Amino acid sequence: MTRWEYLTTPLIIHNTTAILNNFGDEGWELVQVVTGPEGGLVAYLKRPKADA
Repeated sequence: MTRWEYLTTPLIIHNTTAILNNFGDEGWELVQVVTGPEGGLVAYLKRPKADA
């Protein structure tokens, strides 16, 4: 069974593509983008967890 690790990060509107591409290069997959409690966008990402 695949084990996952998760990351939550704010997205800067004018630089969203670059931010998501950087995380994608590190193996993160975008799961969802929602409006955060402060009104900005928040991205939820996941990637397979490295075996310890």
